Amino acid sequence: MQQESFPILARYDNIWHPEELKSHLKVFPLGQFVVAEEDGEVVGSASTLILTLIPEYAEHTWKGITSDGMFTDHNPNGDSLYGADISTHPKFRHEGIGSMLYGARKELVLRLGLRRMISGGRLFNFQDYADKMSASEYADKVINGELHDPVLSFELDNGFRFIKILPNYLDDIRSQNYASFEWLNPQFRYSS
Repeated sequence: MQQESFPILARYDNIWHPEELKSHLKVFPLGQFVVAEEDGEVVGSASTLILTLIPEYAEHTWKGITSDGMFTDHNPNGDSLYGADISTHPKFRHEGIGSMLYGARKELVLRLGLRRMISGGRLFNFQDYADKMSASEYADKVINGELHDPVLSFELDNGFRFIKILPNYLDDIRSQNYASFEWLNPQFRYSS
């Protein structure tokens, strides 16, 4: 499913491998989510770990924050659930699977009494605008509804608030290696 969900990231070897998934389940089984069809076909997944960032919005990369995909820096005493990955099989997109996975993450934050959920989300369509504007300008246009980005727009629709741009987050031609950094406190109710 990872290869079909992220064909460009697969070229850069930025998808989960069996040994990494086994490590996620060993390190933090409560934080790994799967959506499957009745026949067992996996159509969505989300991977998370707990950590504390110092300072609270510290610069980081995807490989660094995930311990090169192994989650060995997971800290059960941390204050933040980090959304390392969320994916939906292309045949099942726009059916609410991603929102369901975010809902499961929010419930986990509440159940574990964590302060927040944070995530770095690649700026999926930034390559189409990189010659016209900076990554920050692109994010501002998405936030203001002038542009649509499948990742950042989806995270905003799920209650996240944009904090800043993370440069060199992930080797990815589509995002030009940029990600947006967001946080969510599921106990806080935002007005629409």
